[in-house]
Amino acid sequence: MVEKEVFTSWQRFLPKQPKLAPSVFVARTADVIGAVSVDEHSSIWFQAVVRADINEIVIGRRTNIQDGCILHVADDYPVRIGDDVTCGHRAVIHACHIGDRVLVGMGAIILDGAEIGSDSIIGAHTLVTKGSKVPPGSLILGSPGKVIRSLRAEEIAALPRMAAKYVSVAAAYRSSPSVTDKK
Repeated sequence: MVEKEVFTSWQRFLPKQPKLAPSVFVARTADVIGAVSVDEHSSIWFQAVVRADINEIVIGRRTNIQDGCILHVADDYPVRIGDDVTCGHRAVIHACHIGDRVLVGMGAIILDGAEIGSDSIIGAHTLVTKGSKVPPGSLILGSPGKVIRSLRAEEIAALPRMAAKYVSVAAAYRSSPSVTDKK
């Protein structure tokens, strides 16, 4: 992966520096700090905080971290997010693993050591508790989050399309100097 400059208020934490693929979009008001690795065509939107100061954060391809999200780590747990993941506005992703093609709804919270299986939906404002294991293809709702049912084939098919939409939107933002210029 090729590194590129990150337009944020802070970049490094001690010797750790973000590594972003050239096609990644980072909104100018987002903060990407420390040992963060972001793969091709992913995006980190306005007011998001991606802070890997005491462990690492790895974000896969075509994944979008929407406005106001907070991603942070713990001493004993990194954050790993797969490909084609949508993290909705104001979601909190703390020291957990998220598989491929997952929708994390707006305001959802996923806590330390949780593992979200691929092809799943975590509903808006759902709380996934510490150490939870979500099977692939699940719809999780509530506080604490519970498996409501398995996703239907058409719901699973929609997950990468949601992520692809943000790839297109990020490309439009990236081509607009008024959006990408540093403040």
